Amino acid sequence: MNSLRPKNRVLIFMLLPGILIFTFAVILPLFMSIRYSFYQWSGGPNMNFIGLKNYLRLFNDRYFWHSFKNNLVIVLLSIIGQVGIGFILASLINSNILKFKKIHRTVIFFPVVLSAVVIGFLWTMIYSRQYGLLNWLLTTLNLESLIKYWLDDPKIVLYTVTAPLIWQYIGLYLVIFLSAMQGIPRDIYEVAEIDGATGIKKAFHITLPLLKNTFLVAIMLCIAGNMKVFDHIYVMTGGGPGRSSTVMAQYAYNTSFSMFKMGYGSAISMGIFILSLSLILLSRKLLGGQDN
Repeated sequence: MNSLRPKNRVLIFMLLPGILIFTFAVILPLFMSIRYSFYQWSGGPNMNFIGLKNYLRLFNDRYFWHSFKNNLVIVLLSIIGQVGIGFILASLINSNILKFKKIHRTVIFFPVVLSAVVIGFLWTMIYSRQYGLLNWLLTTLNLESLIKYWLDDPKIVLYTVTAPLIWQYIGLYLVIFLSAMQGIPRDIYEVAEIDGATGIKKAFHITLPLLKNTFLVAIMLCIAGNMKVFDHIYVMTGGGPGRSSTVMAQYAYNTSFSMFKMGYGSAISMGIFILSLSLILLSRKLLGGQDN
């Protein structure tokens, strides 16, 4: 068997392109952002070193903390929607209740491969008050009282922009949970059925405990993905009305490329990184992941 294993230099050669791409796309920009965050810089040739002033300003920036609060709401709704619904759908597909499982799995996963910009434009048309599918459906069902300015009402806009995020990525968590469920021995379910366990009891007493680490991974992925959400909201609302749907990534973008405060924008980016990492570590601590 050892003779079939590629030589070390072959493995290094195969991994090198991916390592180089990751270095130039992730590692290098990260260190550049750390460096720029200590400067007052508008993007031109002149850079003025100011130490920790950008971070002190960030700590007292109410717009940044408002956008952080918006991110937290999106993360919470996405954990419930993406992870929760993904688990329920995976349980249905893994059971004997649902027919045409491959078709259902393909249709649910399909939005994951679409561009976030495409999803944003699609849901903008759905939410449109004049010609949107949602308001047309409410009118058809004689529910005109429920018609709203879905993307223009500050009270509900954060929830309406989260719906496309949930819809697009349910399929990702469906696949994660489905692959984990298929690794559970069928004998366990068969013994439970002999003892009279129903589908709900099997889900709570067998599936959930055995998928604890899978849930941990899914929740960490959900937090990481939604803490840096940008594309969907930028396309649908641009952060408005006002700042009611502005998230941290968009605040960093506007600060850096609209107001040309590259140094402070880099500090905001580092703030996003630190807060995201803190939430991920906190979720791991609370859920108590198991080291294998």
